[in-house]
Amino acid sequence: MIVPGIWNSDQEHWQSVWERERGDAAVRIEPASWAEPDPADWRDAITRAVAACPAPPVLVAHSLGVLAVADWLAAGAAHATRAAHAAGAAHATGAAGTDGTNRTTRPAVAGAFLVAPPDPDAPGFPRAASGFAAPRPLPAGGRVPTRLVVSDDDPYCTPERAIAFAEAIGATTLRVGALGHVNVASGIGSWPTGRSLLDDFEATL
Repeated sequence: MIVPGIWNSDQEHWQSVWERERGDAAVRIEPASWAEPDPADWRDAITRAVAACPAPPVLVAHSLGVLAVADWLAAGAAHATRAAHAAGAAHATGAAGTDGTNRTTRPAVAGAFLVAPPDPDAPGFPRAASGFAAPRPLPAGGRVPTRLVVSDDDPYCTPERAIAFAEAIGATTLRVGALGHVNVASGIGSWPTGRSLLDDFEATL
């Protein structure tokens, strides 16, 4: 499942190439706020896309999409905690919901492959995306298998900050050398090395 960054990924971006390679097996999020990203809108877009998948997908995110996925996971963990507390209280009092459903349940994902996160506290972070924040620490129960790909010379995030983000969400860090922001400007084309990293990750799931 493709989760691009701000302004979406154009047809030459490796995300778009990978999506075309997967055909109908791939889906891309469709937020209404590509140019002025709203975190709630992007969370909802991720939820809709995941729910539309026939099986739990691997989220393949780039740039701002990484922060969106981290935000979505954190929101799901918070909802699960509140639901557990509510269920405990209902059990203690003998109360039950009106329809027996749990509206806070997050649709399942198999894992997350996250590439080149931007640092929202860095000077170059887009003002239009100022509603997004650095990844919050995820409790063990809110984590999914995750790889975070880090470029050594990303203009939007230092390796140290990216590694801190990985630690917050329980991700394994993959250093790929000097690839800039790992986008079209990096000159990596379809990024076959990244595709191999994704294939290796999916083989562990």
